[in-house]
Amino acid sequence: MNLILDAKKADGYKSQSQKVRVMSEHWAHSQAYCPNCGRADFDKYENNKEVADFFCSNCKEDFELKSSKNKKIAGKIRDGAYKTMIERLESNNNPNLFLMNYNSVSLNVLNFLVVPKHFFVPAIIKEENPLSPTARRAGHVLCSILLDDILQTGKIYFIRNGVVEQKEKVMSEWKKTLFLSEEKEVSVKGWMLDVMKCVEDFGQKEFTLNDVYAFEDEFKSRHPDNKHIKDKIRQQLQVLRNKGYLEFISRGYYRRAHS
Repeated sequence: MNLILDAKKADGYKSQSQKVRVMSEHWAHSQAYCPNCGRADFDKYENNKEVADFFCSNCKEDFELKSSKNKKIAGKIRDGAYKTMIERLESNNNPNLFLMNYNSVSLNVLNFLVVPKHFFVPAIIKEENPLSPTARRAGHVLCSILLDDILQTGKIYFIRNGVVEQKEKVMSEWKKTLFLSEEKEVSVKGWMLDVMKCVEDFGQKEFTLNDVYAFEDEFKSRHPDNKHIKDKIRQQLQVLRNKGYLEFISRGYYRRAHS
């Protein structure tokens, strides 16, 4: 995998943002591969397509690319219209997200990862303030994706700190959470992801039911309409065990199957 962006591809473009878009899209098109099926030849959508940048003609997965220079892939990134994003999530029509950061001097790709679309729920989407009256699209309401609220298992690296990961590892990491794509109800998926995030935040492979109960107040704030939080927690732990994400050790004791 060549880790250098081709500056020649941006010849003729004056805007820096256009140059970055052209270079990064060319790189992803020529160097990346589909984490779902492994195909190395993406098809590119026409420019400015609202939904995505690339698609895999083999398995029909869509991908959107966001790139930045000399920054860690953290915090939040701007996306399109808030209303459109929420509608896409509710209709399960969201693309997978490629994220890249690169060195602006050497044009070396530092990190490149994919966030599978099944990790996208309204809780990680922030509604921004309307654009100012002087903006070209005054009053338009954009959104940001809160990267720090996405599980680590939802950030699958092709390249991490300049080091290329094995293709087999990337595809294996992708397959571990495919069970989330089976759930079409956004609110149900949100519960699953909340419990998974809680388990992940423990930082240890084994945990108890009481460890999860300790986050009851946080679950209440995220799901104020649910009056049976502990029952729901137990239900989701059972679902995650059935999906192979967790292992049951003994009454009240669990282990992460993938760490």
